[in-house]
Amino acid sequence: MRRLLALPSLVALVALVSLAPRAQELTLPNTADSVKFAAMGDNGTGDAPQYEVAAQMVAWHAKFPFDTAIMLGDNLYGSQEPKDFVQKFERPYQPLLAAGVKFYAALGNHDNQTNILYKPFNMDGQRFYAYNKKNVRFFVLDTDYLDPKQLQWIETQLKDSGADWKICYFHHPLYSDGGRHGSEVDLRVVLEPLFIKYGVNVVYSGHDHVYERLKPQKGIYYFVSGAAGQLRPGDLHRSAMTAAGFDQDRSFMLNEVAGDDLFFQVISRTGKTVDSGSIHRQPKPPPSS
Repeated sequence: MRRLLALPSLVALVALVSLAPRAQELTLPNTADSVKFAAMGDNGTGDAPQYEVAAQMVAWHAKFPFDTAIMLGDNLYGSQEPKDFVQKFERPYQPLLAAGVKFYAALGNHDNQTNILYKPFNMDGQRFYAYNKKNVRFFVLDTDYLDPKQLQWIETQLKDSGADWKICYFHHPLYSDGGRHGSEVDLRVVLEPLFIKYGVNVVYSGHDHVYERLKPQKGIYYFVSGAAGQLRPGDLHRSAMTAAGFDQDRSFMLNEVAGDDLFFQVISRTGKTVDSGSIHRQPKPPPSS
C-alpha cells in the first residue's frame, strides 16, 4: 500500500537541498526574454521521492525562473479524490504555484478523464489542446485515445501554426529504449508523418520511468522524461537510438527556448545534472501543396 502519511514537509526538503553539497551549476543561458519551462512525467505518487524532486524544482526555480511546467501524463497514481490532488500535486508544488508557475497537463494511462476539469492542470476541460508561449506553440495530445477527431485537430493545428517552434507532448513515447514499454510504434505510424510534414521540432513524452534523449529521428528531437515520481532502475536498454539517458534516480528537465535554439538541462532528485545540451531549430518544411 502506498504511503501517504508521514512525508517530510516541503520546507524541510528545501532546507535539505540547500544544505546538500552543491551540484553542477545552471548550464542554460537564462536570458531575460526567453521561453523557460520545466518538463516532468509520471510524477503523481504522493511519496517522498516526488516531494524531493519537487524540492529540487523549487531550488532550481530560484536560479532559473521558469513560468511554465509541462506534465507528461500519469499526473496522479491510485486514488484521485480531492484529497489526492492536494497530496500528489498541490502540496509538493505549492511554492511554484505560489510563484505563478502554470502547469499544463497531458493525460496518461493512470489519469482519470475527469482530470481535464481540474483548474490547476490548465486543460480547460479538453483532452487535447494547444497554447502559445512567445515564439513557441505547444500541442498537447491524449495518446490513450487517439481518435479521428483528435487526429484531424492536430493536423489542422500544426498546419495553421506559424510559430517558430512547434513542440508536442503527450504520455506514450513514439521512440523509447525503456524496457518496460519502449516505442509505441502504432502511435508513431499515425503521428510521425504529421510531425514531419508540418515541421514539429521537439517531442516530449513519459510512460517509461527513465530519462532518455533520442538521437534525431527523421529530423525531429525526442525526449522521454517519465521519472519525476516513479522510477524503474536499470530499465533503459540503450540502443543505436540513444543519445543520452539516466535510469538510476528520479529526474526532471529544465528547458529554455532562446531565438533559434532550445537548451535543456536534466536534474536528478539529488540535484545532479545528468544531461544537458542544445538543439538548433530545424528549417521549416516547404508549404504543402
